[in-house]
Amino acid sequence: MTITITAFERSPDGGRGLARDTRVRWALEEVGLPYEVRFVSFRAMKEPAHLALHPFGQIPTYEEGDLALFETGAIVFHIAHRHAGLLPDDANARARAITWMFAALNTVEPPILELANARLLESDKSWFEERLPLVEDRVRNRLKQLSARLGDAEWLDGAFSVGDLMMVSVLLRLKPSGLLNEFPNLVAYVARGEARPAYERAFDAQLAAYRASHRPAD
Repeated sequence: MTITITAFERSPDGGRGLARDTRVRWALEEVGLPYEVRFVSFRAMKEPAHLALHPFGQIPTYEEGDLALFETGAIVFHIAHRHAGLLPDDANARARAITWMFAALNTVEPPILELANARLLESDKSWFEERLPLVEDRVRNRLKQLSARLGDAEWLDGAFSVGDLMMVSVLLRLKPSGLLNEFPNLVAYVARGEARPAYERAFDAQLAAYRASHRPAD
């Protein structure tokens, strides 16, 4: 059955691989599954056809036969659960990999998103300069904890897993802020993720789609 995912018709991330469809593309590339992409405009995301797939009007979605999924974490977990390559065979190691996946989404990403939203939406507020250091410190605290746990290991728990895929994807959002540079082992960790051939293929596909959507009309 053909797998179809949705992505922004004109991605606001500038082709930097930060749109969440990149995480799904990466997972599919890691397990060697072909897929098709249906590009959705911002307007179409709020229309009934797309809302039937994603009730919150976002991307990505995932369709395979009569199965339709939304939420990146759920989609990536489904891929990892159904296909070899992203979850260890050992039951305990498998459980730990899933734990790290949830930690990336529920513990590490929220303050990172708060920082991104503060810079994007609140920079014109009178209290922005006072609030920004507080938000940055919340991110910095999570990075300090993660850095301590990772230490000099290559990946979070033995071999590369879905936990690393999701954690690297989350940390990539911090590149423009410079905060990640305070933790050299995390910088190296993210670089290892970006160097994986499956990530490179996912990134290149997302970048190609962005460039195509911004190509001047003839």
